[in-house]
Amino acid sequence: MDTIFDSVFFSSMSVWGVFACVGSALIMGLLTSWICSFRLRSSKGLFVAGSLMPAVIALIFCLMEYFLSGALSTTARLLTLAVALGLLRFRSVNANAEEMIFLFLSVAIGIAFGLGYLAYGVIIGLFLSLAFFGLTFLPIFTHKKFAQERLLKVTIPESLDYSEIFDETFLHYTSERELVGVKTTNMGSMFMLSYRIILKDVREEKEMIDELRTKNGNLEISLLPYAEERKTL
Repeated sequence: MDTIFDSVFFSSMSVWGVFACVGSALIMGLLTSWICSFRLRSSKGLFVAGSLMPAVIALIFCLMEYFLSGALSTTARLLTLAVALGLLRFRSVNANAEEMIFLFLSVAIGIAFGLGYLAYGVIIGLFLSLAFFGLTFLPIFTHKKFAQERLLKVTIPESLDYSEIFDETFLHYTSERELVGVKTTNMGSMFMLSYRIILKDVREEKEMIDELRTKNGNLEISLLPYAEERKTL
């Protein structure tokens, strides 16, 4: 190895080389997950997955380098990469855009360490995680209107006509309102109505909910940030 940017693998892989690559990938995964966690509002499970994924990917590549060689090793690497990227597709069903970028970053770090390029793995992990951290701070696409949007979910009995029952309340408390979804619940005996609304005055939020409760028979009502619903992939 002439420079730090060369692979730690010489003519063949050693057992200590496997431990060096996997251990370095684990440390880098923990550091990257820690940096990104300041801007990701996600669960402990995502943090653990992001920390361990580089080490797992690195271990797979190291084992292929250790037990296989030549064209077979190259083919196996390509197949492993395809499987790893394919598995991320299943996560994308419930993940938002930031989580997906974080998981792809973890795969990239693991591949770099798995091929023995420790310096590249460190540079990729630090540079991209810091870039991720910085970009999420930029005041772009933070439209004030989007921040004021709310997702209102109201449960009503099936006997009520939901087309006009809340019009008076919405005219008083909201500047914009739109019915974005209707579904049956409780075996069809109730409706769950979803509205996109913008409140005229956020301080009147409780008063609006109290008024809605008198019209829906005190059934379930929830008010959530509408932007969070839009972010789901």
